[in-house]
Amino acid sequence: MHPILLRNNVKILGEGSQVIVFAHGFGCAQSSWKFITDAFLKDYKVILFDYVGSGDSDLSQYDQRKYATLEGYACDIIDIVEALDLNNIIFVGHSVSSMIGMIAALQMPEVFKKLVFIGPSPRYLNDRDYIGGFNIGDIETIFEHIADDYVAWSKQLAPVVMNSPLKPELADFLQECFEATDPSVALAFAMATFKADYRDKLKNLEVPSLTLQSSNDIMAPLSAGEFIHKNTPENFLVVMKATGHFPHISEPEETIREIKDFIEDISLKSASDHLYAS
Repeated sequence: MHPILLRNNVKILGEGSQVIVFAHGFGCAQSSWKFITDAFLKDYKVILFDYVGSGDSDLSQYDQRKYATLEGYACDIIDIVEALDLNNIIFVGHSVSSMIGMIAALQMPEVFKKLVFIGPSPRYLNDRDYIGGFNIGDIETIFEHIADDYVAWSKQLAPVVMNSPLKPELADFLQECFEATDPSVALAFAMATFKADYRDKLKNLEVPSLTLQSSNDIMAPLSAGEFIHKNTPENFLVVMKATGHFPHISEPEETIREIKDFIEDISLKSASDHLYAS
């Protein structure tokens, strides 16, 4: 097996020829996609992986300098694309992986067919008229809590970001995902995420993209999704009924439907009242 596939714990599933790469967000691993991947196995080739430092990746390959920025994580995606000689791929990224996927697509636009952003944000910090949802004090507090007691912080965070009180088992699952991540890696990933600002890169994206925006998402407010929609060529925005930052876990059926509508061009041909084309 190619060493990159071992390094990133790459799994290849499905019966189709069209490739979909699913990229997990902060504190998670490829297991976070388990609620939706079965719906794609019949018609697609599904690629799952763990970023170095996450899940069952090879932690010995973790380089703190490399992964101090999101470009380091984008290298993981590009390495996987090259190792598998992938072309014409659909990329589905959750949270920070939305911008990581955009970085990869800016570097290799010829291999990406479509991008799906779930709960994306080009910048988490508020800035003048831009509302990212956090001020600098919020971010510094997050870093302090992760450094002081990552497990306690993740236990408090999980139910808030899941925002699915009628299904407490989902918050428990998310908490387990968080706790499986090494605290030092989690802190470095958080710093790379919350310090990032990719607003000026959006205009350069050539690949058609979909922004899936949850309702009442504390991590990625509607303002962030609207900014991406307004500043990215060929971007479509869907405001979902799902609440929270993990709709692929809390509302898998709606998430599956919206992804398939976009990648199969269903919504683009209909007068959907929740889809806005740029």
